[in-house]
Amino acid sequence: MRIVRFLSQGKNRYGVIENDLIRGLQGSPFSQFKGSDTNYVFDGSTFGLNEVTLKAPCSPSKIVCLGLNYRSHAEETKLPIPEVPLIFMKPSTAVIGPGDAIVLPQGTKRTDYEGELGIVIGRKAKSVPAEKASEYILGYTCFNDVSERYNQRDDGQWTRAKGYDTFAPIGPFVETAISPDDLKIETFLNGELCQSSRTSDLIFGIPRVVNFISGVMTLLPGDVIATGTPSGIGRISDGDTIEISIEGIGILRNIVVNEN
Repeated sequence: MRIVRFLSQGKNRYGVIENDLIRGLQGSPFSQFKGSDTNYVFDGSTFGLNEVTLKAPCSPSKIVCLGLNYRSHAEETKLPIPEVPLIFMKPSTAVIGPGDAIVLPQGTKRTDYEGELGIVIGRKAKSVPAEKASEYILGYTCFNDVSERYNQRDDGQWTRAKGYDTFAPIGPFVETAISPDDLKIETFLNGELCQSSRTSDLIFGIPRVVNFISGVMTLLPGDVIATGTPSGIGRISDGDTIEISIEGIGILRNIVVNEN
């Protein structure tokens, strides 16, 4: 099931894509989520995909990201394999949706893409055992961990480098019926393949990640965990088109523009 969030007649709504139509959900998927036993209730409305504007498929209170969670990326950066998940956060104000513009702030020197698999939390999660992690996950989406490298280097921690407005593209929807264990993940810059890996290369898998992060902080419905990027990160510039493609989920496409 592919859950979308969309703008129709000035209102943000949730729905499910079926046969190129959106069926409107009654309320939000998070209010209905009961793990694998969820039976979603629809409100009877339908919309054509060309009749609405797709938004980021969730509105997270926070985005928790992992650094160095692909073996290939650790090798690329010549950094040791971490012993525990390395986490940092992006603010909710960084979120944009499919088709929106990534804005390069004035004064920044180098901004990179990082294609990632995103976990969308379905219900309040605190100290979740790894074996029960799937009971708290609504589904999976594409994520771009946009990063300003000079800020990252100079600050020694990553809040500024990762936290600019528009630096957290999410979408185009949440896929609920998929296993995340071995999905192809690719990034294309202006149509050229730049990253290609599989989620089987993750150092810390999905159950461990949810267990670890929920042991640190309570995860709320709609929160997103970005699971890390494979090798092949690179620079984006004004006028670029960046696409994150994940097998079985879809393609998150954004343009890049300079501020002003």
